[in-house]
Amino acid sequence: MSLAAVASHQTPARAASLPPGREAIAAVTQALAARFGNRLVTSLAVRQQHGHTLTWIPNQPPDAVVFPDSTEEVADIVKLCAEHGVPVIAFGTGTSLEGHVNAPYGGVCIDMAQMKRVIAVHGEDLDCVVQPGVTRKELNEHLRDQGLMFPIDPGADASIGGMAATRASGTNAVRYGTMKDNVLALTAVMADGSIVKTSTRARKTSAGYDLTRLLVGSEGTLGVITEITLKLHGIPEAISAGVCPFPSVQAACDATILTIQTGLPVARIELLDDVMIRGVNQYSKLSLPETTMLFVEFHGSEAGVKEQAERFGEIARDCGGGDFDWATKAEDRSRLWQARHDVYWAARALRPGAESVATDVCVPISRLAECVEETKRDIEASGLIAPIAGHVGDGNFHTQPLVDLADPDEVERAQGFVDRLVKRALAMGGTCTGEHGVGQKKMKYLELEHGAEALAVMATLKRALDPQNILNPGKIVAL
Repeated sequence: MSLAAVASHQTPARAASLPPGREAIAAVTQALAARFGNRLVTSLAVRQQHGHTLTWIPNQPPDAVVFPDSTEEVADIVKLCAEHGVPVIAFGTGTSLEGHVNAPYGGVCIDMAQMKRVIAVHGEDLDCVVQPGVTRKELNEHLRDQGLMFPIDPGADASIGGMAATRASGTNAVRYGTMKDNVLALTAVMADGSIVKTSTRARKTSAGYDLTRLLVGSEGTLGVITEITLKLHGIPEAISAGVCPFPSVQAACDATILTIQTGLPVARIELLDDVMIRGVNQYSKLSLPETTMLFVEFHGSEAGVKEQAERFGEIARDCGGGDFDWATKAEDRSRLWQARHDVYWAARALRPGAESVATDVCVPISRLAECVEETKRDIEASGLIAPIAGHVGDGNFHTQPLVDLADPDEVERAQGFVDRLVKRALAMGGTCTGEHGVGQKKMKYLELEHGAEALAVMATLKRALDPQNILNPGKIVAL
């Protein structure tokens, strides 16, 4: 299958109202240039940087990229685009993996790179308000001196706005939850350019529809997020991390399941299979045993962390795990978790020149071992190189087939593998994506997961809030 065929297979039909005429694009671009000057960019190189670049989906650049610095400027941009029926695509740091920032119908990309203010930190209330361009690392650096942290950690240094839009989670989700659990309120620009505040800083409310949760995870298809109010946590007194080898994926998953079922408050518990460990050793210059391993971390008091680690050690030994290699020094922990966060690039290094087809699923934790083992057998039978890593404490795992896009047979085998992976997870009561989101690549599975009736409700919401279908069109639901 050619690259063009792959694209046509994954991209929905264009809505009747799209594409905008070239006259509309020209009019919008001219007006934006007059308003924003050199903060509007139309060069091909910059536009391609704002299309999707991290997987096998072809790059689909916007017609222009604009860099606002306030909610009001975003509202002005959206109003102008709405007047001319021109698509609007919000952009954070471009680390999403399912084609979220592609512009299949052209239009204007709103890059949040200049909206990086930490507007307020309310330490006594454990919350803060930030603009969407602030990244998670920047936020935690800002909070560190106050003894506070924002725990959601998807690996990449993603923007907070992008993390809210994709309902991100990551390595700490097993203890601290996902973005939907840590966003208190949003300010968003709607499809007509109006500005909406979805809630307050109160920790709970029963006042009206939950607009915050509606927009969190909507991937820019219902509104453009311009401010986020987040829950914060105190930096733990003690943190201890370590790695433990296991003889099989089954044994590692069994240890994970027992850890969760016994109520042990593990902060992170990450699985890397033997193939991924080989890549990590090569890329991050480590010397870990090339077998399935769990990376774990505990947060709490000195005594509590010690007790948790000892109890986990007992569980691991009962499941056939080997000796732990513990890291209590901050620099050792950072090196360990940086290696974990770099698995995307470590996997790609296993087959230079191949494209990565990163994907994820999530299943109930009781079905985790079965799902991962079946997936490993499927990889072998398919003749693919596809390392596995996962946030297995909540049943979520990722696999990353490395594919030669010039080989039609290999592309077909990889597509078949991903399709079976998703359907396997759904058959086990899981979901087609635990944290990557829908974007372009997972749209075709939503009806299978939710049913036609639920998908119709999503489409009704989209039409009601975005009747012209200008907000990140071609994502989640096809209109």
